[in-house]
Amino acid sequence: MGGNHTQTKFILLGITDSPCVRALLFGLFLLIYIVTLVGNIGIMVLAWVVPSLHTPMYFFLTHFSFVDVCYSTVVSPKMLVDLLSENKTITFAGCAMQFHFFAFFATVECYLLATMAYDRYVAICNPLLYVTVISSHVRRRLVALSYLLAFLSAAIYTSCTFGGSFCGPNRIDHFFCDTGPMLKLVCSDTHTSEMVIFAFVLINTVGTSTIILVSYACILHTVLRMCSARSRSRAFHTCTSHLTAISLFYGTIFFMYLRPASSHSSLDKVTSIVYTVVTPMFNPFIYSLRNKEVKGALVKCRRRMLNLLNRCLCKRAASVRH
Repeated sequence: MGGNHTQTKFILLGITDSPCVRALLFGLFLLIYIVTLVGNIGIMVLAWVVPSLHTPMYFFLTHFSFVDVCYSTVVSPKMLVDLLSENKTITFAGCAMQFHFFAFFATVECYLLATMAYDRYVAICNPLLYVTVISSHVRRRLVALSYLLAFLSAAIYTSCTFGGSFCGPNRIDHFFCDTGPMLKLVCSDTHTSEMVIFAFVLINTVGTSTIILVSYACILHTVLRMCSARSRSRAFHTCTSHLTAISLFYGTIFFMYLRPASSHSSLDKVTSIVYTVVTPMFNPFIYSLRNKEVKGALVKCRRRMLNLLNRCLCKRAASVRH
């Protein structure tokens, strides 16, 4: 990761300077982070232990939840520490690593959303071929390809962002190491780096969103041809949760990274909070509260845990009597 940089540390200015507001934000973001971990890990555990959820859709959803946990963990812990600390420094290596993993997991999420849209297209438009088309071998390859393409993209983003010369200010006007605020600190010309980053963001986001739009256009065409109103309602309900997650994620990503640098403002921090902190928390609720299979699995797991607890209590009571 070249460059004749002289800075070894950076200072993250964070969201606000007000101690009272920082304390309130710490409590709010800590709660959001805990809910994010519990919700996403809960979906992963459910998909592993409940046999009825051993389907391609929940295989992709497990990886999606895993990425959400990692994606949130890259940003949230450091942000929470900085909200309570006066020392908001981060090393050059730490900053580069944070950005690399952030870019990696964000890009994986784009490809997983596209993969899940394709999965819904096959399930609704070609249900008889679903088991053959989305076989275990195919879905593993699709997920592996998502991680591989994301890793290559993140490596390019990181080299373009941190490959210049950081010989001037070291104060990052953000709560994490993002490409826009970092490029403002580079002393050398950043035009080429900005164009390369823009091109790859365009390829990843527009490419995956095109797959999603085409998949849902085919789904809509198929659903509208269904004779039964109940079948149409069921098909739309199946896709609603996925479309909600797509709207939340892509809306903020497009707003942040596909705009001219001159149009960026202080509002960017609020937008960044939405897709780095809030969206990973919403995804488990979007997929679980609107999904009868997940609700049923939760009820079954609750019954099993209660039965297990009752057995343990009965055994303990019997041992105390003896």
